[in-house]
Amino acid sequence: MMASSSGRSKQELPEDLSHIEFETSEDVEVIPTFDGMGLRQDLLRGIYAYGFEKPSAIQQRAIKPIIKGRDVISQAQSGTGKTATFSIGILQTIDTQIRETQVLILSPTRELAVQIQKVILALGDYMNVQCHACIGGTNLGEDIRKLDYGQHVVSGTPGRVFDMIKRRNLRTRSIKMLVLDEADEMLNKGFKEQIYDVYRYLPPFTQVVLVSATLPHEILEMTSKFMTDPIRILVKRDELTLEGIKQFFVAVEREEWKFDTLCDLYDTLTITQAVIFCNTKRKVDWLTEKMREANFTVSSMHGDMPQKERDAIMKEFRSGQTRVLITTDVWARGIDVQQVSLVINYDLPNNRELYIHRIGRSGRFGRKGVAINFVKNDDIRILRDIEQYYSTQIDEMPMNVADLI
Repeated sequence: MMASSSGRSKQELPEDLSHIEFETSEDVEVIPTFDGMGLRQDLLRGIYAYGFEKPSAIQQRAIKPIIKGRDVISQAQSGTGKTATFSIGILQTIDTQIRETQVLILSPTRELAVQIQKVILALGDYMNVQCHACIGGTNLGEDIRKLDYGQHVVSGTPGRVFDMIKRRNLRTRSIKMLVLDEADEMLNKGFKEQIYDVYRYLPPFTQVVLVSATLPHEILEMTSKFMTDPIRILVKRDELTLEGIKQFFVAVEREEWKFDTLCDLYDTLTITQAVIFCNTKRKVDWLTEKMREANFTVSSMHGDMPQKERDAIMKEFRSGQTRVLITTDVWARGIDVQQVSLVINYDLPNNRELYIHRIGRSGRFGRKGVAINFVKNDDIRILRDIEQYYSTQIDEMPMNVADLI
């Protein structure tokens, strides 16, 4: 366990943080270039073709231990290349000569599972790698056909993956690595049972890799159940809020005033692309309807929509055809749309972890971003709590906010 680098004595640390002082366990080697990682040529080619030049901090530290077969817990800020970290690790270790599933990646949302599949296919472009997204809400027959054909990597959501394992369409005998993306969400109440169900079917010495921007202590404690002597690559929480993302609040006395404030901001939103978060699906539908009535062009997405519709909306938003997306937290984790540089929390999120995931949708990979929080009188407390938790400052929104984007 490493000593606290901040030089504070242990007593001063808040209760829940007192045992999380380590940043990175052991002496994790830092490898400053992709060339220095001993990667296969066809993978290197894919990495450079994808537009990566130099590995990010997490990539410099975590790719090698994954390749070595170690269990890894890695945590880094949103938008720093965590998906590519495990994707590169995966692509280096699979044997493309055997057409059997060797790696299983589980994610909390279907969109994220598909996005990961795309990253793996893109980075593995010169390797002839088979990667299938195994997600709910899609055609079962198609899933079965793809799996029977043979997939090196399966990226999926827990429900459908478990279903396919039980039906024996997804054979687990050659699986050597399990990746849990957004691991804290995956090990939370909703998914935990399903994860354990899947885990029970995997070969006994399966390597486990956990990835997330937020890893609360109780999740870290749980990992001892299914990980062996993991290497931990963690960032301190006060480094979690994202440099480059300016955070503001707008005080609104009443809920009704939020709508007018949003309309006033509409022109600013469409300079780039914006994501607006609401806490419920009903609120998303209501706000979308109201914005359209006022003749503003917006699109919306939440978990109750059919998968086809969710796909179509994502496609439009990614291509820039729609510029304002109203959504719930289904969109808060891991979704990467490069052009988003403004996030609006129409409702403040229900927990502190979600705040980072939401605002992390802007300013991807070190670009500039702005987050604006609509704050009612009784929300001020929550906002201050978020500020304190991440040791950051959230100021009142300036008039020239458009210039900052």
